[in-house]
This record gives sequence, C-alpha cells and structure tokens, in this order.
Amino acid sequence: MRCVLALICNCHETSKGLAMVEIRHHYATVRGHRLFYREAGPREAPTLVLLHGFPTSSRMFRHLIPALADRFHVIAPDHLGFGNSDAPPVDAFTYTFDSLTDLTEALLAQLGVTRYAVYVQDYGAPIGWRLALRTPDAVTAVITQNGNAYDDGFVPDFWEPVWAYCEDPGPRTEPAARAALSLDAIRWQYLHGVDRPELVDPDTWAADHREVDRPGLDLVQLALFRDYASNPPLYPRVHAYFRERQVPLLAVWGAGDEIFGPDGARAFARDLPDAEIHLIPGGGHFLLESHLDTVAGYIRAFLTGPAALTGSAAPALKSAEPSADG
Repeated sequence: MRCVLALICNCHETSKGLAMVEIRHHYATVRGHRLFYREAGPREAPTLVLLHGFPTSSRMFRHLIPALADRFHVIAPDHLGFGNSDAPPVDAFTYTFDSLTDLTEALLAQLGVTRYAVYVQDYGAPIGWRLALRTPDAVTAVITQNGNAYDDGFVPDFWEPVWAYCEDPGPRTEPAARAALSLDAIRWQYLHGVDRPELVDPDTWAADHREVDRPGLDLVQLALFRDYASNPPLYPRVHAYFRERQVPLLAVWGAGDEIFGPDGARAFARDLPDAEIHLIPGGGHFLLESHLDTVAGYIRAFLTGPAALTGSAAPALKSAEPSADG
C-alpha cells in the first residue's frame, strides 16, 4: 500500500523562488449564467482543475496557482453562488451539487478541456466525484485536500447539526445551520487545528463572510446544506469508480481538520492501494493557508510522475518518503 502518513512534511519543491506567473481572470457565460474563473500556465500543458469548497471561492488558490502554473495549465472556477460568479436567487436556480456539476462540466467543455487532473477540497469533492463518474476517461488524476469520499471522514460534532437540518429543515434545525454562516464560524473553519494561526491571513475569513452575508446568499448556502445529504449515497459509486479505474490519487490532508477528519484520508487506501496519502500535522481544513509550500511540493511531485500524467495507476507513481520528528 503506497500510503504515507507523514508526521512532518518535507517539501519536494517550494513556491519560493519561482518566476512570476501571470494569472488571467475570465468570465464565461454558461447556460445563461456568468461564471468567473482564474487561469494560468501554458494552455498546451497538462490541465489541472481546482475546485474550491465552502464558504470560499477560487481565491483560496491565489497562492497555489503561481506555485504550479510553470508546469501546468491551471483552471480554478468559482461555483455559481460563490465569489465572482453569478448568484441567482434560489427561486431562479436550483442549487444542488448535481446542478453545480452541470455548470462545471459545461464550462470545461466550453473551454475545450477534455482531459485533466482535478484538485478537490470540501464542496469541490462532491462536484469532482460527479465529474469523474460522468466522464471517467477525462480525469487523469485526483488530488484531494480534505475532500471527503467516505463516511469515515465525517466528524460527528460538526456534521450532526447538518444532518439534522437535512432530515428536517425548519425552525427547529435551521438556527444551527445558519450559525455556520457567522463570522465566528467561518473564522473557526480557517483556524481550528492549525498550530501556527499567525500564518493564516484574517482577510480570508473576512472576505468569505462578506460573500455569504450578501442578500439572498444565506438561502443559497442553506439549499446546499440541505442537498449535502445527496453526497453520501453517491459514495458506493465513487468507491467502485476508484476500484475499477485505479485513478492515481494524492490525498494531502490537514490532520487537525474537525470537519473531515484524518480517517477520511486513510480510507482512500481501501479502494486505491497505490494512493499517496499525507496527513499534515498542524494543518487544518484550509491547509493551503498554513502549509502552501508543503502541499505544492507534493502536488508537483505527484503530477510529474508517469502515472498521473498518463492517467494510469502505473507502479512508476512514486510516493514520498515518510519522515518523523522525535
């Protein structure tokens, strides 16, 4: 089993010292909706699609993109209802993970992207899994950074109020769901489990809170909370896809995440025995904010391996050496 549970992380390469990378900012009209996306790197290079989570946007990749775009063609969209993309009201658009996947799939088709590696985090994971199930030949490799695909990953203290709201949305359960949209809750998402919180820019949670605090955006997020219940029933199909395709997979996971815990990372090895798995001590849910160079180093090494480039789980895919401190 190519499973590495690293106690400390040696970067294969760092983002420091890389040449300045031009990040291009675009809008595309997809099925009548204006979607924003960031793009960098040469378009003839292998494509990496970055799918963000809740409650943020492609802005979460603002530092990762320059660390990868010298070698890869990077595309990072904002989901509908997030960031700089349109946010139609809930009576004008049905916000589900299926519908967000529809738009992402259509955007990639519009951009002429037919084969790509995908990076998923939080909400990006159920979108990424749906893309892989719909067009398995398109996905050459998967990078999951605290992007869940197993029941093992759900931390009960966080998820019990969400499941209660999914099962019985209404005045009894909605206040706990709405609490996740507060500034304090979003700050907690960024800081919990992080051993060096001074590395996390407070602009992150402030910007995210401004976004979800816009008129009508609370209803968008509540709709997606309710629809999250559609994701665990999809997991058996995702696991079958993993077993049948043996897609190269890198799991790089903040070990202190109290939303999707480390067991969610370990679980990938059940269906993908060659998965490369790294638990990052001192890292939380938004790992890029505190461990950018570590994550970028693992991604660069993983994606330049023969298996990830070709989309086959060949033995040539190298794992990092485990290391320990004390």
